[in-house]
Amino acid sequence: MKATKLDKACIIAIKDCMGAQKNESVLIVTDEFKNKIGYALFKNAKELGHEAVFLEFKSREMHGQEPPQQIAEMMKLFDVVLCPTAKSLTHTNARRNASALGSRIATFPGITEEIMVRGLNADYHKIAALTIKLQEILNEIKIVRVTAPNGTDITMNITGRKALPSKGLFHKKGESGNLPTGEAYIAPLEGKSNGVFLVDGSMAGIGVIKGKPIKIEVVDGYAVNVTGGPQAKKLDETLNKYGKLARNIAEFGIGTNDKAKLSGVLLEDEKVMGTIHIALGDNKSMGGNVDIPIHLDGVVKKPTVYFDDNMIMKAGKLLI
Repeated sequence: MKATKLDKACIIAIKDCMGAQKNESVLIVTDEFKNKIGYALFKNAKELGHEAVFLEFKSREMHGQEPPQQIAEMMKLFDVVLCPTAKSLTHTNARRNASALGSRIATFPGITEEIMVRGLNADYHKIAALTIKLQEILNEIKIVRVTAPNGTDITMNITGRKALPSKGLFHKKGESGNLPTGEAYIAPLEGKSNGVFLVDGSMAGIGVIKGKPIKIEVVDGYAVNVTGGPQAKKLDETLNKYGKLARNIAEFGIGTNDKAKLSGVLLEDEKVMGTIHIALGDNKSMGGNVDIPIHLDGVVKKPTVYFDDNMIMKAGKLLI
């Protein structure tokens, strides 16, 4: 049978991105919405000679909600775990605990066949080099400031926090990240971000921004005001369900994947070269102190970014 484009993307994910060795076991964790991609990964893992297992559970309602306990336990038992699901398992204790025991894990939240094929045909060695470079610079600085033509002007204090590279090559024990990928990201210090950012690219749980951007005013680390059109209202209502911690400024990230496009699926959108994203809610997975079952990223287009006082991106063009 001829390999499809999806099969080829699955093989890149398993062999290149995860670096799976012949003797390693592979677990696929999926749900009713993404089981076609899950099954393609499972089938290709078997054909590559791996001991492979396919598990499907009922989709969660929100990004960051825990899978069933039985699945969390199974994730600890495999060398490589691939999670194509509608709602993200990235910021869950199930993922964190399995990673801590050495499983290499890739999460594919909201993945579509189109995004899988497009995003996994990128040059991950190039993406990894750029991502690690940005990570190293982030580790040395204290203040990130982002401005944009849409009125964004926010300052985030990252002193002492460690940046993480979602570089697309997860070859060491315990490494994890999204696929497709390409971002360097960090958890700003709680209570230390101030300003305003306007989400004009896309927003997790909402999709591509149509009409008015979502304007998020930030005071002492929390999104105190969310205004704009109907999409802003929807975001505000979601945050209200989870209380004050859901409004925590959880993450600052920069996209490094030149093949990614704004599609309305955050998995891809936050990786787009020339964008930054700021997330609200949980930051436990990235070294922060807020543990809450919600993590929502908002993408800002054409940003100008300063690391301390050095401009590293001008209107969406990286200067490094």
